[in-house]
Amino acid sequence: MELPRLEGIEAALAVWRQNSFRAAAHALNSSPSAVSRAVLALEGQVGIRLFHRTTRSLAPTEAGRIFLERADTALALLREAAADAADTPGTLRGALRINASTAALNFVSAPVTAFLGRHPSLRIELVAEDRLADIVSEGFDAGIRLAEAVPQDMIAWPCSPPLRFVVVATPECIARHGEPRTPSDLATRPCIGRRLGNSRLYRWEFEHLGREERVTVSGPLATDHEALMLDAARAGLGFAYVRSWIAEPDLAAGTLQEVLREWTPAHPGFRLFLPGHRHVPRALRMLGAALRDNIGT
Repeated sequence: MELPRLEGIEAALAVWRQNSFRAAAHALNSSPSAVSRAVLALEGQVGIRLFHRTTRSLAPTEAGRIFLERADTALALLREAAADAADTPGTLRGALRINASTAALNFVSAPVTAFLGRHPSLRIELVAEDRLADIVSEGFDAGIRLAEAVPQDMIAWPCSPPLRFVVVATPECIARHGEPRTPSDLATRPCIGRRLGNSRLYRWEFEHLGREERVTVSGPLATDHEALMLDAARAGLGFAYVRSWIAEPDLAAGTLQEVLREWTPAHPGFRLFLPGHRHVPRALRMLGAALRDNIGT
């Protein structure tokens, strides 16, 4: 069988990642008609239909998905081989696309900036968003999320120290409503709800001496914006459940107090993760090592 043309593979991969011929054309600096012709030609070469197409939807066929995943891996290997051939020892070239939660930026922005300073020929596109992106279908090389959110089929490397969540409120709020002694006490106190990316209300999670407890809270405000949770707690609207490093200045100043400390142990922290079936580019391996080295600094 004749080998598929590279431009057709790149066009199909762009359509797969962007889930749109028009968006793929924009990403490739081409036209939708040219992308469509390239994909049709590729389908003729490989003898399968890659996408189900209607006027309202676009999705890969099962055979198309398998082909595109393998083609994506093969192209990554080719790019890595070309980059290695062009590199002098220690030089990194090309680009990495990484999807990170906004909270993770507190830990990775400084080491990523320092890493780029040491490798000026490398470009990193760091996309910050709190929804858990599908890094494979959306064309990312890696993601950064809390360890418990990393899909099980991924390779994961630590990129932050262990982290804690804390329950905080103003001294006046605690005096007015009573200090909770167990997590279940929060069900009768005003709390600042935490919305997840899918709009569900998060049940606060606690652990003490091997015992786990989840509590559904209610109160005057629910949001997915952690800075707003802290503002609401400072205003005395209720108890907030936030990451410890965000609350540290208020705790040190005494404007907020922590409760239920024994119920909020540290958890593993953030992980840089990537698909286990893909070749790992040298630049990504080195970035992972730099993030791990930064943990102890």
